[in-house]
Amino acid sequence: MSVLEILKWPDPRLSTPCIPVGGIDEEVRRLAADMLETMYAAPGRGLAAPQVGVTKRLFVMDVAWKDGAPEPVVMVDPAITWRSDEIATGIEGCLSMPGIAAEVARNTEIEATWRGLDDRPQRHRFDGFAAICIQHEYDHLEGLVTFDRVSPEERQRLEAAYSAVLA
Repeated sequence: MSVLEILKWPDPRLSTPCIPVGGIDEEVRRLAADMLETMYAAPGRGLAAPQVGVTKRLFVMDVAWKDGAPEPVVMVDPAITWRSDEIATGIEGCLSMPGIAAEVARNTEIEATWRGLDDRPQRHRFDGFAAICIQHEYDHLEGLVTFDRVSPEERQRLEAAYSAVLA
């Protein structure tokens, strides 16, 4: 396994909608393992394939590891099939925009389908931080970043703050 380079915004691959993974082979399993190692090293709770330069519909997450035992999840070709009507706003960070945190509105519950690395279909309902993390990583697969989820005025402020972080 290897720690991969995490792309930083405004790399154009972060704004590119991803293509399906398709078949799960050893290359996909190795990518997922490298992404988990990269996420833990960062240290983050989620990481999408485009963040490491691979524009395929795959992300990894582990919302538990910072508070307890690791519970890694790999979602291949995920879809969000249901979203609750209830919306909550909370602070989100992103490994591709270090030093930036933004208030983002998200559905409080979702249902997702995906395939695991064993190629078996999965379906589960999520709430709390897991629902937020999935929506954030799913955005990456759609070519969206945190800046795309805030008002134009807030985006301008965040982009200026991000430029200062990079300077």
